[in-house]
Amino acid sequence: MPKTLKEIRIKAGETAEDARPEDIDFVLSERLNLTPSEYELKQDLVLTDDQVKQANKDIKKLAKGVSPQYILGYAWFLGYKIMVQRGVLIPRFETEELVEWTLEHLQSGDSVLDLGTGSGCITVALSQEAAKKGINDLDLTISDITDTALRTAEENLLTYQIDALVRKANVLIGLGKFDKIISNPPYIKESETKVMDENVLQNEPKEALFGGKDGLDFYRKFAEQVRDHLNSRGEFFMEFGFSEEEELRALFAKELPDFEIEFKKDMAGKPRMVHGRWQK
Repeated sequence: MPKTLKEIRIKAGETAEDARPEDIDFVLSERLNLTPSEYELKQDLVLTDDQVKQANKDIKKLAKGVSPQYILGYAWFLGYKIMVQRGVLIPRFETEELVEWTLEHLQSGDSVLDLGTGSGCITVALSQEAAKKGINDLDLTISDITDTALRTAEENLLTYQIDALVRKANVLIGLGKFDKIISNPPYIKESETKVMDENVLQNEPKEALFGGKDGLDFYRKFAEQVRDHLNSRGEFFMEFGFSEEEELRALFAKELPDFEIEFKKDMAGKPRMVHGRWQK
């Protein structure tokens, strides 16, 4: 039976041959509580019997195509440990940039809606990072369309002792008015299914991924409803698919002519975020 980390790593690659090497390394390093550099430097580390048993269980799940974050039960987002489970979207690095952009505009006392909260990662990171910057007294609301997401988000908020109103809602229907709305909505086009990672399709909730034929179903509903849910000079921050900028620009120009709209690229240079400010 393999005993060293190197031997377990080799076995994982042979057993879960369709798993990405970085996913295998992520699971093994997290179980052993090793940083990326420690993981590479300690390949001769001898594992205990319990650690070997756990690794074998994890390898079997990786071989079945289970996402590494679902195996561990958590993901990392802006340095915060976020609980996730099947039925809840796994946080993405791109969304970290959306949070950081929102922080640049956030003020103490703002009322903030995390629309389509999923795991609650946005609210956790936003509130914690805001406090570090001296931005306090935020009036926080999270909403989602599924009970599974809301239960998971509530647990993450509880972990970080964050007080927020929790609401079940389809886009903005039934919600109040806010100074800031931040959202990572479903935006994948139906046609993009064939080029997506099978791991994502197999594991993550379809309602959190797909935005209709052209990926813009959510944004159309949002544009129709947003004026009723923003305070004067209110702002929204949203993520979108990198191929959708022109269509989204045209949609907002038509539906939200009284908004100042700004688009921003992510660190990879791809169009990824949009900021809208109501001029009223």
